[in-house]
Amino acid sequence: MNTSNVHIHARDITVSFPLRRAGIRSTGAKTAHKALDGVSFELAPGARVGLLGRNGSGKSTLLRTLAGVYPVTSGALEMEGRVAAIFNASLGFVQEATGLENIYLRGAMLGLSFDQIRELVPSIVEFSELGDWIREPIHRYSSGMALRLAFSITTAVRSDILLLDEWLGAGDAAFLRKARARMQTMVKDASIVVLATHNLNLMRNQCNQAMVLEEGRLVFFGDLDTAIETYQEFRQLTQL
Repeated sequence: MNTSNVHIHARDITVSFPLRRAGIRSTGAKTAHKALDGVSFELAPGARVGLLGRNGSGKSTLLRTLAGVYPVTSGALEMEGRVAAIFNASLGFVQEATGLENIYLRGAMLGLSFDQIRELVPSIVEFSELGDWIREPIHRYSSGMALRLAFSITTAVRSDILLLDEWLGAGDAAFLRKARARMQTMVKDASIVVLATHNLNLMRNQCNQAMVLEEGRLVFFGDLDTAIETYQEFRQLTQL
């Protein structure tokens, strides 16, 4: 597709969960927790956006909402472009199905046709280094094996919008080296990148702007250095 059409437009989006699901006891008339509360922003090609915020601020919720895992409760979210989300090794896997069967299942979730997936299977299996394990059920895999397969599938096709929850940090050293090299290529090739991380050095290396979230609200979006200063101010206030 024409990369100039790739975009993310969020207009006053709110994502709410029932208090029991959010792990909070209901008090009075309040029955839902707003994980995101009236968040608005627009991202165009070239955006490399870091998400900053304390634990529970809404970073992961925003990423999963952009990935289509969580529905928007109110407001409007418009996204154009193929999306790749790297933050959950088990998402979309059927535990009783084989690794090979899960390649087709997750490929379908990514919007690929059967023929497209079939063409990608050899390179996915090779990159994952699973060998004959690819024909075994996922429930027999170690967490590292599941991660390798999930990463290999998700990164097998070019994405216009890349969503990352922290940098890849699991698996054996040899696989990590080639996985990080592939991630660098994906970041370079993607039109839009959104990265949630507590690693400020990583954010400075990968991002050109940032959002600061606090209690589900977007309190700053813009210059990276200013965003980091804003985030650190919030951290200091909570430590007083």
